[in-house]
Amino acid sequence: MSTPAQFRYEGYDVDEARGLLSCRYSLGSLQFEERVAFAASGQWDSPAVREAARLVFLLTGVSYYKTAAPPVIDLGETALTCTERDFLREFYIEGLGEFAYRNGLDLTGLRVEGPNRPEQAHAKPASAPSAGVSARPLVPFGGGIDSIVTTELVRRRADPALFIVNRPGDRFDAIERPAAVAGLPIVRAEREIDSQLRQSEGLGFLNGHVPVTGILSAIAVMAAALDGRDTVIMSNEWSASIPTLEAGGRAINHQYSKSAAFEAAFRRVLAGAFAGRVNYFSALRPYSELWVAQRFARMTRYHASFHSCNRAFPLDKARRLDYWCGRCDKCCFIDLILAPFLSADELGSIFDGREPLADPDQASSLLEQFRTLLGTSPVSKPFECVGDAGECRAAVLLAAQRPDRGGTRLLQLLAEEVPMLPDVPSAADLLRPLGRHFIPDEYAAEDLLV
Repeated sequence: MSTPAQFRYEGYDVDEARGLLSCRYSLGSLQFEERVAFAASGQWDSPAVREAARLVFLLTGVSYYKTAAPPVIDLGETALTCTERDFLREFYIEGLGEFAYRNGLDLTGLRVEGPNRPEQAHAKPASAPSAGVSARPLVPFGGGIDSIVTTELVRRRADPALFIVNRPGDRFDAIERPAAVAGLPIVRAEREIDSQLRQSEGLGFLNGHVPVTGILSAIAVMAAALDGRDTVIMSNEWSASIPTLEAGGRAINHQYSKSAAFEAAFRRVLAGAFAGRVNYFSALRPYSELWVAQRFARMTRYHASFHSCNRAFPLDKARRLDYWCGRCDKCCFIDLILAPFLSADELGSIFDGREPLADPDQASSLLEQFRTLLGTSPVSKPFECVGDAGECRAAVLLAAQRPDRGGTRLLQLLAEEVPMLPDVPSAADLLRPLGRHFIPDEYAAEDLLV
């Protein structure tokens, strides 16, 4: 398809009777509509819900813009503050960094045009209520080790609910099973993308990764507003801010909308739109994946239910696996990051006998795959939600020292290579807080013992 001159935000509507938000966009003669249905009943005409709906409308547009990626975004009648406009432009450019790289595009000249909205006077990001921890925070839950650790941290301090987004009429067992183990209330939303996106190849659309965590963050804020909650607590850890690769002088991060940069920018937008009444932060921001894995290893009641394999999440139900494939990048990373803290028998049980590190039939084929995680392969780090090379190198050295791992040939081979590499961080450094964060004191995680 030829590239239209602009992508346009047409408008959005809320239908309180149906609990539905409808967002409309256009690209030349093409019209798109996305719908988000909320199970929570609330005051749809309240200022908080109206502002949240506007933010969802702004961020979901990225899925439709990328079909052609024109040089101009026309906001239509939607007015933005300077803070919001800067945030939206960064969300598109950085959030679509991987998409642009894979499609050979340069989005840095993107223009966002539309009416201006005055800034909220003296707006500042929210913090925990002065009386203490929010009584009813909302925790977006994806069923992986990060959101499980956050859930167990938060429930010790407040009365949280889990937040889960699905397609209409569809639920992922890999999310539902650990959610059932948590035993907490669940607030749900159903996101229905325009059916034209599922015909992208036939319609000549560009395709690629979008910053979906940012979209889900906005939907979570709206769900929280509808359910009378004032805090959304994410599970994005320290290494989510580290670029996947550098290309053409630019850092490209598959996990941009899980990064500290996104979190800070989104908090500034919320400060203006909600006058500081809604708090949003990641409970894991200063912690490494190694720290998260150490805590998760103690949470034995989840070990039989969690399932982070990539092949558990295809949109086509017929293609979903209800077991760990033992071969994808996510299987390899989860195995590697847990190996220092769980026995070979325990990991063998978790992976149903398909543990990547321990599979002698796959050792040779998986060697290069593990090397991409360690940063020792000419192939770049995978475009996946995995830790950085330093975390993986530290995990290899720790795991190889375990008495029950002396015969794990693949692991021992990797451990022989790591000491020859530069910049191998110590495990002790990775198991203490790293970097800045926005966590209120009441949610500090140093005392998390399971």
